[in-house]
Amino acid sequence: MRSNFSRQSIYLLAVSLFLLVFVLIFSFAVLIPEGKEYRIKRNELSIENLELRQLNDFAVEKEVILQKLRSENLHTIEALEAEFNSERFVKQHRASFSSLYVSKIEPFGQEDGFSVYEVNTSSEISSPKGFYNFLDSLNKSDWVIAVNFPINFKREGEMIKSSFTMRVYNNKSDSNTTK
Repeated sequence: MRSNFSRQSIYLLAVSLFLLVFVLIFSFAVLIPEGKEYRIKRNELSIENLELRQLNDFAVEKEVILQKLRSENLHTIEALEAEFNSERFVKQHRASFSSLYVSKIEPFGQEDGFSVYEVNTSSEISSPKGFYNFLDSLNKSDWVIAVNFPINFKREGEMIKSSFTMRVYNNKSDSNTTK
């Protein structure tokens, strides 16, 4: 009995079956496992993208706060960056006192980031109000200055002599700054 299939049809059928088997094996061996891994990676990526967006929002929020603080505290930032000039300091505040002397003291122990100066003053006043006006003017000066207590007042007749130390804070040039 002779079949009605031509040789070409049998080859075509064999090649088609081979390709079908190849596609099925390839699908189950490679594509489906890679598809599962792809879905896992896609979920991980979406989680990381969400975290990235949250961190970007946080960074933008902190940048806005930083810019606001910089604009509000511009005078203080500029004062930290200004170098202290004792002659200029004496010239600015000589009007408050009859004599004003500024001398630099060698630091005791750890004094990183600031210099220590001793200020000796004397003035012809009957109350220390002029001294307190001087302290108020320090807040508006071009430097960040901390007056250390105790402040010694000594009355000699109509004169009040005062002595105190102060720290002038200077931003070190090698410090980590963000601009």
